[in-house]
Amino acid sequence: QVQLQESGPGLVKPSQTLSLTCTVSGGSITTNYYYWSWIRHPPGKGLEWMGAIDYSGTTYRSPSLKSRTSISRDTSKNQFTLQLSSVTPEDTAVYYCARKPLRGAWGARESYDYWGQGTQVTVSS
Repeated sequence: QVQLQESGPGLVKPSQTLSLTCTVSGGSITTNYYYWSWIRHPPGKGLEWMGAIDYSGTTYRSPSLKSRTSISRDTSKNQFTLQLSSVTPEDTAVYYCARKPLRGAWGARESYDYWGQGTQVTVSS
């Protein structure tokens, strides 16, 4: 059973960089052919796919967030990390990490087979 767990600060000040880590257990992040994504759910809005890193270490980023996002991994810890720079209150959301098999659209909930429980991030001074 694959399990994902997000960790990071619950409160971030505007203009700072948000850093979140997803720790994976029960499966390796280097296993073919899985994609490890970051998805967020702002209040009152739909899910937004932010980016991903795949089994080979290749990264993919949403065009709308590309200039502010960085995704990396630590295979020795079986973790992957999201950094979102220059945050504003509009970045307030529940942030999830999730696993997607080879097929399926990035932004479709049904494309993902395992999810973390989510972590609330609030951007406020």
